[in-house]
Amino acid sequence: MRHMERGHSPAGQAGPLIIRRAALSDAAAIARLCGEAMGYPSSPEEVGKRLQALLPECGQCILVAEMQGRVVGYLHACDYQVLYAPPMKNILGLAVLPDWRRRGIAAALMNELERRAGETGVAAVRLVSGESRTGAHAFYRAQGYQEEKRQLNFKKALTGEEKR
Repeated sequence: MRHMERGHSPAGQAGPLIIRRAALSDAAAIARLCGEAMGYPSSPEEVGKRLQALLPECGQCILVAEMQGRVVGYLHACDYQVLYAPPMKNILGLAVLPDWRRRGIAAALMNELERRAGETGVAAVRLVSGESRTGAHAFYRAQGYQEEKRQLNFKKALTGEEKR
């Protein structure tokens, strides 16, 4: 668990911001974040099953941000290892509840991921962001991320769950 340096909170917040590893007990809060902040409705039960599978895996990094005893953001990253590039971390999800945005929470989550990733010796942190999420793009640039290329994302559903 990590508090903001010297106990400071993001601008306009009362109390410390706590960044910690997610736990199974965070399933309902993360499900809410998936729906409200990312537009991907998920039930607490679905998220709980996924957390149960992912949390023990060493290549996964799932962090939550707590303010005033409440989970208000999360970040999910995993190892990204390919034959043509050095090892990286890949951000798969980053969300902050709408009422808590623009308070430094997403930046704190990313900074903690970068700190942890640096300790493991990875070369970089990467992410893919939807073309329409222009506000997120500006945020990533402000965090020092650079746009490398544009690409299409293809997916073929293999189960009924993915065919929705």
